[in-house]
Amino acid sequence: MPTDTMSDAAIRKAKPGEKPRKLSDGGGLYLELQPNGARWWRLKYRIQGKEKRLSLGVYPAVSLADARRRRDEARAQLANGTDPSDTRKADKAGKQRLQDAQARASAGLPQVGTFEDVAREWLRLVHEPKVSAGYAKRSRIQLEADVFPWIGARPVASVTAPMVLDLLRKVEARGALDTAHRVKQTCGLVFRYAIATGHADRDPVPDLRGALAVPLTKHYAATDDPAKLGELLRAVAGYGGHPVTRAALTLAALTFQRPGNVLAMRWADVDLDAGVWTIPAQDMKRTKQAKASGPDHVVPLAAQAVAVLRELQPLTSVGAYCFPNLRTKGRPISNVTMNAAMRRMGFGADEMTAHGFRATARTIIAERLPGIDPEWIEAQLAHGKAGPLGAAYDRAQYLAQRRTMMQTWADYLDRLRDGAQVIPLHAA
Repeated sequence: MPTDTMSDAAIRKAKPGEKPRKLSDGGGLYLELQPNGARWWRLKYRIQGKEKRLSLGVYPAVSLADARRRRDEARAQLANGTDPSDTRKADKAGKQRLQDAQARASAGLPQVGTFEDVAREWLRLVHEPKVSAGYAKRSRIQLEADVFPWIGARPVASVTAPMVLDLLRKVEARGALDTAHRVKQTCGLVFRYAIATGHADRDPVPDLRGALAVPLTKHYAATDDPAKLGELLRAVAGYGGHPVTRAALTLAALTFQRPGNVLAMRWADVDLDAGVWTIPAQDMKRTKQAKASGPDHVVPLAAQAVAVLRELQPLTSVGAYCFPNLRTKGRPISNVTMNAAMRRMGFGADEMTAHGFRATARTIIAERLPGIDPEWIEAQLAHGKAGPLGAAYDRAQYLAQRRTMMQTWADYLDRLRDGAQVIPLHAA
């Protein structure tokens, strides 16, 4: 047991020297007098055969009685096999965590280790650098609207499959089945990131396999009937609306590129003499890495496509875009404009869309134009190579073959538009 040997009078009478001095009390407690007059309470103790020291405060802020009480508390911890130094560090860390939590709450930030905290870190460090800005924005909006209000404040390790299913049911209830499946997929990515960063031990999302209603797959409306396509081409040729819209529809049919790329076509990207349209890599539907380091997409233009652009050139070449918006300067016309034009021509939303020209070309070329390799069509559509290493090792663009294919396709469209009977040329 400690044997107290010190008194307040002795402390007051003690004078500092040139070197630190020690005034000992019982049980390892002593007062250390510094040459500058500072007086520190120290506790010397041994644990697991190792001598250690613990600061108990400064005299007179900590009185002799307070120092002895702190000594007794520390020795009680030692008697239980606990290092009082470790206890102090844990207390200090706990106080720091509480302060940090209060500061984050005041700043409107999620608490560390919660689902929202981990999800936002995943968005910032993993998702946003990898995908397009639009894709990253959609993921963030889905999390903020459909996930964070229900499980965002929970520690990510405590989230269970029924909790995730409950929030997904809320998305299903408003009829957004596709969104429910996308939210489920995004939650799975967040949980896997939480496992990698040590915030969770498992991903509960696989437990939900088969728990959601399966949405019906709905493709863009497109015709694969040559007669119907010929009817549409005649309607476009006789369209009485703005010539920019007519030209955009014609180019969509001739090139079967994505509507967003057709409408954003810039005069600077078109070489009419060479019959080539080059779409910059950053404008393509690709991952952020592919946008930054992938090749531009080169689109050979048939003679008919070049003729359409030459006819359009006097109207719009003063600006950047081939198909400028007539109401909003500095922007091209919208996808809605092309679809609306087809509705006015009598083609319903269930018959044809601007995006449908891609499916129409892919189907009819494969079925009715002989000698065309499907890989040439896929290259023209700018579809990714199959397999995990396809794009890395197979970089063929088939430019020469595609130039021939695009001229064959344009000539075929002319025959359809003019009403000629088109007979499949495949050999029996």
